[in-house]
Amino acid sequence: MVSRAKDWLRQALRDLQHAKNSMKHEEYEWACFAAHQAAEKAVKALYQKLGVEVWGHSVSRMLRALPAEIELPPSLVDKAKELDRHYIPSRYPNFHPEGAPLDYYTREDAERAVKYAGEIIEICRGKVLQG
Repeated sequence: MVSRAKDWLRQALRDLQHAKNSMKHEEYEWACFAAHQAAEKAVKALYQKLGVEVWGHSVSRMLRALPAEIELPPSLVDKAKELDRHYIPSRYPNFHPEGAPLDYYTREDAERAVKYAGEIIEICRGKVLQG
């Protein structure tokens, strides 16, 4: 299998930039979703580097399933769990009892999501780009 790790990582960085741009436009639900996507793609880049195909969208599950020799900060999975909570509710009105996702997301939610995605990306990037 040809490694596409750097492609996944490049797209993760682009998605993180999209999240930051969405914040500037007060599109907090989209910032949260894009942050989730950025983290997901960074973790998939790491799996690619390991030569392993991984499926799904749960960042926390993928982080927990990494081989034991991949050392991660203990808090990283909890941060990924928060990002996982944005995968569906940030996009679909029928997830909420009423209103649209834009009614439920705040600047603080988006700031935290972007921060956590950035942390996940940096850790994965370091592991993908090392020898």
